Amino acid sequence: MYKKNAVITAESGLHTRPAAQFVKQAKQYAEDVEIVSKGKTATAKNLFKLQTLQLVKGTEVTVQSANKQAVDELASFLEKVTG
Repeated sequence: MYKKNAVITAESGLHTRPAAQFVKQAKQYAEDVEIVSKGKTATAKNLFKLQTLQLVKGTEVTVQSANKQAVDELASFLEKVTG
């Protein structure tokens, strides 16, 4: 499994609109993609599950999947989302 750390940089954290975009991007991959934060794990393909992680600004997360491209792209998304 490939893993990459990312830090949420958006002032508002990963709120509903960017979280929905993130989920849409994650669903492009056949492999499972998971987000790990503060000991909790959620699938990146389910908006409700993702929001249970409370991804506020400054939160460090780990993106993990068997698909390296998915991990790289989604980790980058989390660090670049502005709003």
